[in-house]
Amino acid sequence: MTVKSRRRYDSPRRAEQARQTRAAVTVAAQRLFLRDGFAATTIAAIAAEAGVSAETIYKAFGGKPGLVRAICELALAGEGPVAAETRSDDLQASEPDPRQIIRGWGLLSAEVAPRVSPILLLLRAAALTDPQMAALRTEIEASRLARMTGNARRLHQAGHLRAGLTAEHAGEIMWTYSSPELYELLVLSRGWPPGQYGAFIADAMIAALLPPQGTMQRL
Repeated sequence: MTVKSRRRYDSPRRAEQARQTRAAVTVAAQRLFLRDGFAATTIAAIAAEAGVSAETIYKAFGGKPGLVRAICELALAGEGPVAAETRSDDLQASEPDPRQIIRGWGLLSAEVAPRVSPILLLLRAAALTDPQMAALRTEIEASRLARMTGNARRLHQAGHLRAGLTAEHAGEIMWTYSSPELYELLVLSRGWPPGQYGAFIADAMIAALLPPQGTMQRL
């Protein structure tokens, strides 16, 4: 009985310790990748930075591609207790005005892009010479396009898209405006603050996706 009670007690504690270790490794990897680049950053260096063994990292993440995937997942969650993707879905489910939905997406972009775009831009550079990173970049971009196309389909099903615009084309438009390349141009190169960047994305997507305000949309 004592052993079983101890195991029930230890299991949540071990799970929490594993979560904390994973978070520490993810943060350490992001810091070193951004500072030194992918090629120059070794698993041993990440392990030393996080205070764990290299074996722990390989078991938890499998190597650099797994670390990058974990960094992106953490960044895409945004800030606060509710993930940005969940907030986006809730907004689309509860808000009848498509312009308000898209403006909400602009705010989420301003929150998430500074967290994830620098890593995606590093991944783009690494993909030129590293086949594993190239495969990961293809995977992440395909996932991003699928997410945007899903959002576009819901707009289409609600009758919000302008006449003649398919959900697939709308998804590609949204995929383009949410790209790390646009963040690189406007924020990193031109110095736009994230709020201005997010507002621009919202205005541009409203113009590209929706009929002019006051126009009767045929369902």
